[in-house]
Order: sequence, then structure tokens, then C-alpha cells
Amino acid sequence: GFVSGGKLSKLTKPMKGHFDKASAAPSKILREFAFTEEDDEEMSVGDQVSVKDVFEAEERVDVVGRTLGRGFQGVMKRHGFSGGKASHGSMFHRAPGSIGQSAYPSRVFKGMRGPGHMGDRRRKSQNLRVVRVDSERNILLVQGAIPGSPGNYVQVYKR
Repeated sequence: GFVSGGKLSKLTKPMKGHFDKASAAPSKILREFAFTEEDDEEMSVGDQVSVKDVFEAEERVDVVGRTLGRGFQGVMKRHGFSGGKASHGSMFHRAPGSIGQSAYPSRVFKGMRGPGHMGDRRRKSQNLRVVRVDSERNILLVQGAIPGSPGNYVQVYKR
């Protein structure tokens, strides 16, 4: 089944047809989730699914989201390199150091950790506890670390 949410700014004609077929309001987020055969028999296209229908308190769930984006970062912040001396006229404070060999193989091996884009990756927090299910406001309260910034959309899976 599909789950959707979020405000929509532009809607292409193919996507409009997709939502019209399901008789659902267009939305920004569209995700597909697997259901069991029993759930699939009870549901039909365009049905609303709320948190109280799927989750219950004290249950364990996995939460998937995109981590905080930190932009371009050096090797000390990105990979925890120690850096060089800070004193005695050193001009080698936050650089990575030697990353390859000289005469042979005279190249840098693939996979060498270096500076670059940090964060904004898909990550899963596993085995988090559902504290409470608020059926009135359709809110799921989960204890633990949720990936991403506040207000981000996440996907919650049963374990």
C-alpha cells in the first residue's frame, strides 16, 4: 500500500492521474509499505490509515530518516582524524596527513577517507519503544534517537 503526506507545490499530470485513480488528495510524500495478507483483504484503494490502526503502546519499531546535513567537512570532523601539532610553528593543524605511497603504487587507494559532504544520509534507528499512541491527534510517541532534524518526515516500521 501507499502512504502519502505533506503539502504539494507542483503536480505533474501523471502524478495527478495516480492520485485520482486512488481517489486521494495529492501530497508531497508518497511511500510504499508492505502489508500482510489479512490487512490487504480488509483495505481498499484510497483508505485512510491512522496510527491507532497500526501501532500500539510498548511495541518495538524501526524508524528510518535522513540525518542532519552538515555540508562539506574536513577529515577531523568527518572521520575523527587527530590532526597535527598545534604548537612550535606547525602549519599542519587539521590536514589528513599522508594518504598514499611514493614510488609504488604511486597512487591513492580507493576508499581513502577524506574531506567531503557529511550527513544527509538515510539511516535507520532500530528497536525503539513506542511510548504512547495519540489517536485523537494521530501522533506516535517514540522513545529514542530519531534521525534527522525536527519536523522531518520519517518512516516507521514494525519489528
